Amino acid sequence: METTTKTGTLVEAEELLRARTHSPLVPLPIEVRGPEPNRQTPAVGQRTTRPDARTHGLGQTKYIDDFYVPGMLYAKIKRAGVASARITKVDTSEAEAMPGVVAVITGKDIPVNSFGPSLKDQPVLAHERVFHAGDGVAAVAAVTEQIAADALEKIKIEYEEFAPVLDPLESLKLETPGVHAPSANIYGHKLIKKGDIEKGFAESYRIFEASFRTQMVEHVPLEPHSSLAQWDANGRLTIHSTLGRITLGRADIARTLGIPMSRIRIIATVVGGNFGGKNEITTEPVIGMLAKKTGRPVKCTFTRPEEFYASTTRHPIIMDYKTGVTKEGKILARKVRLVLDGGAYCSWSETTLGKACILCAGPYEIENLVAEAFVVYTNKTMTGAMRGFGAPQVCFGYESHMDDMAKALGIDPLEMRLRNVLKEGSLSPTSQALHSVVVKESLLQAAKRFGWNVQGAGQGQGALP
Repeated sequence: METTTKTGTLVEAEELLRARTHSPLVPLPIEVRGPEPNRQTPAVGQRTTRPDARTHGLGQTKYIDDFYVPGMLYAKIKRAGVASARITKVDTSEAEAMPGVVAVITGKDIPVNSFGPSLKDQPVLAHERVFHAGDGVAAVAAVTEQIAADALEKIKIEYEEFAPVLDPLESLKLETPGVHAPSANIYGHKLIKKGDIEKGFAESYRIFEASFRTQMVEHVPLEPHSSLAQWDANGRLTIHSTLGRITLGRADIARTLGIPMSRIRIIATVVGGNFGGKNEITTEPVIGMLAKKTGRPVKCTFTRPEEFYASTTRHPIIMDYKTGVTKEGKILARKVRLVLDGGAYCSWSETTLGKACILCAGPYEIENLVAEAFVVYTNKTMTGAMRGFGAPQVCFGYESHMDDMAKALGIDPLEMRLRNVLKEGSLSPTSQALHSVVVKESLLQAAKRFGWNVQGAGQGQGALP
């Protein structure tokens, strides 16, 4: 039943309750379309406009260090400055007496003083032991950033220093007790075996051995780690943070502060660079405690030096390669040992260890393979997530090794690779059948565009078109 008015037609309630005709159902199964194998996606090469480009270009983007909340305090963290030591005394009385200082906390004030994405071996603030020079020992909240920085100089800490372990190979040999006594220094291990390694070496025309090392690398984001915390009247904590992993961050903050995750809200802000270096909490539990103690909002931003000694870095890896080849350069056997320097804490070392070990053979068909990887503690800046998780380091190792072998055998390095690359259906080091493999095609296309040995490369393996 309908009623006509000056503004239109009103539909009565019973009309709304009547069954409506539905659109025909979509027949199952639904066809899912994906990119065609060996075809470039049309998105590559297209111009796109970033929605944040204008504000970035005009310098109008607001980062956490640009934020100000009424009544806000500024926090600074006192770093240990020693690589390995027992804390015997912490005196914060002078800092607490300074005009403008509102609160000081130490490791004993943290409800649950440990966190980590896998092993919970990292303290928010070191309490009894220091494991690297960047460990925080105390934190200050003051009315200005300068007063907070000055107050750090007034905190007196006494240490019983120990000889630090700085060489990962030395750490590998140490028995318990190690860096984190009574735990052993080796806290991660992976072993991959495929085929008969001794048979492969016995049949080889020549065996090459080489060792490669990569260094510790800092992410160096333009925006350092930064966060701002405030509690509401209902006991809920809100943190603006540069964190890249919000859920993991909430879980670690809940653990360290001893409150449910449901009472924590993290607001992700515009981030001025991450690259994996902002995957873990740093300042968040500290300012959470300071904000609770003072009843005021608290903000903390790392200095540039702190980014280098108090945040995570890329894992340095020592890589030992032994490879047996035929006279024509075909790889018959390869043995690899990796030693990852994890620094003072585990962080993402287990993930990095696994990926590095699986990928260390390179994109090559090797029937006989042994790859073994260890990760060890040292008293150095902690390592963690960084783009590639171990892949860039081992790529440097196996490709350098390929170049050395090609030169010694008198084979063009591109040709050496073409004779060994994975192809459709090849088995990975863990015996996974590989599909959509275009390593050879990619090398040939790149060589052609680059002008590398265009006439000779790929002979017998599909010459350059």
